[in-house]
Amino acid sequence: MPTCGVVYVHSSPLAVCQHVEWAIARVLTAPVNLQWTVQPVDPSMRRAECSWTGRAGTGAELAAALRQWPMIRFEVTEEPSPGIDGERYMHVPGRGLFHGTMGASGDIQIGEDRLRAIMASARAPEALTHALEKALGSAWDAELEPYRYAGDGAPVTLLTRVG
Repeated sequence: MPTCGVVYVHSSPLAVCQHVEWAIARVLTAPVNLQWTVQPVDPSMRRAECSWTGRAGTGAELAAALRQWPMIRFEVTEEPSPGIDGERYMHVPGRGLFHGTMGASGDIQIGEDRLRAIMASARAPEALTHALEKALGSAWDAELEPYRYAGDGAPVTLLTRVG
């Protein structure tokens, strides 16, 4: 059963843009030609995004391929498909990769067992807040938000995984 998602490259050095396209193309087994634009938050960087269609698990493959360049900021989403939760991956230089389960509305979901473990290990309200913020990827969201906002209205490329 195919699913779909979006790759948002929020910031990439110009010299890395072609490598990012090649990495996405390898995962999707299809040629990729993204429309790169200047990232208003950092004009020395470029940004691009593309929608993709493929089999479940493609989002994880895309995130793994893109994390080869620790200097880029990116997000990869994969929509839920029958029997499979959606996913969101966020990467920020110096912070690394965050992975979360994503609900139909795009919100990060925290499972019951993980919530119970967080509650059991938190010794104070501040510790509980910190653990929940970490589980939700709040630090990644905060760092990426200016880059997301700067991308409003940017062109989107549609891609389909072959095979």
